[in-house]
Parts: sequence; structure tokens; C-alpha cells
Amino acid sequence: MDPVTFLTQFLMPALWQGLIVTLELVLLTAPFGLVLGIGIALGRQYGGPALSTACAGYVVFFKGCPLLLLLFMLYFGLPTVGITLPAFTASVLGFILCNAAYNSEYVRGAIKSIKDGQMTAAQALGMTKVQAIETIILPQALRRAIPGLSNEFIYLIKYSSLAYMITVVELSGAAKLVATKYFMFNEAFLAVGVVYLVLVTLTTYGVHLLEKRVAVPGLTGKSRA
Repeated sequence: MDPVTFLTQFLMPALWQGLIVTLELVLLTAPFGLVLGIGIALGRQYGGPALSTACAGYVVFFKGCPLLLLLFMLYFGLPTVGITLPAFTASVLGFILCNAAYNSEYVRGAIKSIKDGQMTAAQALGMTKVQAIETIILPQALRRAIPGLSNEFIYLIKYSSLAYMITVVELSGAAKLVATKYFMFNEAFLAVGVVYLVLVTLTTYGVHLLEKRVAVPGLTGKSRA
């Protein structure tokens, strides 16, 4: 088959449908993974012994559990105990649980980089601990965590392809189905690689703009000539 015909008539329509599923997976996972990650980081840093230990255990488990194994457990394992999740739901849940564990480490590292004196000063001004975290500590920490969080978002774009292993036909899965049908693997996977490259490039540029937007003048770490 002519590669141009294959690309325009068969591959591109399939990739478009797969891209929509990939974006749905990423955009549903990212906000929940970030919020849960922030909560876990705060629990480890400011929670009592029991909460801190539980949050640390969460991070150890989900960082140590391979994502593919986690997806298998959610999709194939849970039905054995009477819980059946659709493949898409299982994928999103698995991605959120894994994404949150890594996000929490970036946020916790950023929190630890903030001097303890800021919390002391806030409480001396009459703020509660929660108020100080919400208005002083967390905004600074999130700014500092942006590079790490953006890396995790990029990883999320790429490891969303694992959803195909539990029957979710996302971008790479759509390419594999078309390539298998027409035996044009090089063309199909090269096209998928280009799409992922575009997604990652756009994300990197977007993060750069975000960093510039939220940067505090004089605290960017750049020296002036």
C-alpha cells in the first residue's frame, strides 16, 4: 500500500481517535493526581505521627509498585473480590494513585526548602498553622515544585500508553491496531512518535510560560548583568 494513502486514509483517523482518549486520560488524571499529591505531602510534613506514617507508606507502596502491575490489579484483580471497574476508569484510577505518589515527593521537597522561620513568623502574627500553610508555605512550595511537577506531567503523557494493556485504545494502541491490520509498523509507530513529541514540546513550552507568569521578581535565581 502507498504510505501516503495509508497515512491519510487509515492511520490518521485512528490516531485522532486515540489521541482524544490519551488526552482524556491525561486531563482527568493530572488535577486529581496533583491535589492528592499535595495532600500527601502536607500529611507527611505537618501531620501527626500516624498520618505522616500512613502517607509515607502510601508513597513507598505506589512508587515501588510497577504501574502496569497496578493497572492489572485494578482491572483484573478487583473483580475477584466483587469490584468491577471499566477499563478506562481503572486506567485513570491507577494513573492518579501513581501520579500522586511522585507529585507528593516534588511538593514535599519544595516545602522542606522553605525556611522554618516563615511558619514561626506567621504564627507570631496570629495566623493558625493551617492559615500559614495555605497563604505562605504552599504558594511558595508550588512555585518551586513546578519543574518537577512538569516532568511528572510529561511522564504521564508517555505512560498513558500502558492503558492499552487493559484494552483502552489510546494513541499507541490505535497505531498498533492499524499497523497490525496493514503490516505497516514503521510508518505507524513513527507517526505516533511524532505526535508524542509534539505533545511533550507543547507541554514544555506551556510550563515555561507558567514559570514566567508565577515568578516572583527578585526570587527567580537569575543574576542580572
